[in-house]
Amino acid sequence: MLDIRRLHMLRTVAARGSIAAAAQSLALSAGAVSQQLSALRHDVGADLLRPDGRTVALTEAGRVLLEHADRILAAVQEAESAVAAVKGTVGTTAALAALPSTVATIVAPALTTLGSHHPQLTVTCLATDQAQLRELTLGTVDVVLGQRYHHLPDAVPRGIAISPLLDDPLLVVTAAEQADERPVVLRELATHSLAVPPPTTDCGQAILHACHQVGFTPTTRYITADIAAQLALARAGLATALVPRTAIDPATPGIRTALIEDRPILRLLFAATRHTETANPTTTAVVAALRTAARQARATHLPAV
Repeated sequence: MLDIRRLHMLRTVAARGSIAAAAQSLALSAGAVSQQLSALRHDVGADLLRPDGRTVALTEAGRVLLEHADRILAAVQEAESAVAAVKGTVGTTAALAALPSTVATIVAPALTTLGSHHPQLTVTCLATDQAQLRELTLGTVDVVLGQRYHHLPDAVPRGIAISPLLDDPLLVVTAAEQADERPVVLRELATHSLAVPPPTTDCGQAILHACHQVGFTPTTRYITADIAAQLALARAGLATALVPRTAIDPATPGIRTALIEDRPILRLLFAATRHTETANPTTTAVVAALRTAARQARATHLPAV
């Protein structure tokens, strides 16, 4: 009989690209993972992995087994959710992956709410911009607070359920003495020096795409994904920043914010979980707390677009 833990290891190695990377994410030694995969190979009677440069790739037998492993592991997840639903109680642990720009205004209030309503629940939080939905499919986290910019295609992996939270516009941020609070026409930014995220990020791509759509390539004098650094550069009068609304404390001194009037750049913030036919009480509680915090952020932060 196939061992579920070994199937999970095979899936993790296939996603991470190497035994060492998989071992790190599983908090195991590379030797332990190799040993378990060797046992799985013996159970199946066929090679499952082959060298591929500095990484490993699935053999044909490995690919076929992984297709079945995905269904088996999904069935296990479904069973766990069904049992949890019968018990009807929120569990004791959950893992959340969230964008760093959402921690202050959404994640922290949500965790405070969860602590009040479900004191037995301990939520660990991974603040990262990278590959959050992959971590969800691999079971590393239970809930993702992610984003999708509206100009990008909606590419949700199979087996993932999405709950929209709010539309979060990028605001034009300048030094307080350099601008008024009137809305800005995007084309006006053609004359500004900008502080923006790298073009390899979703936000950086969204800004470039929006500017190109209205006929100009932005002057990016400062490139950083650190929102605190972007705001500091704007406060000093060195650049204009484009920052998500929920990532800005309305009480921040020395800056002025304005909406983009004609071509708003919007990101959709969403909560994602692994899809199951029966709702899991623990992940449902986490998503509900995120939704409440997002609703409060929409109401109290800055006027909506």
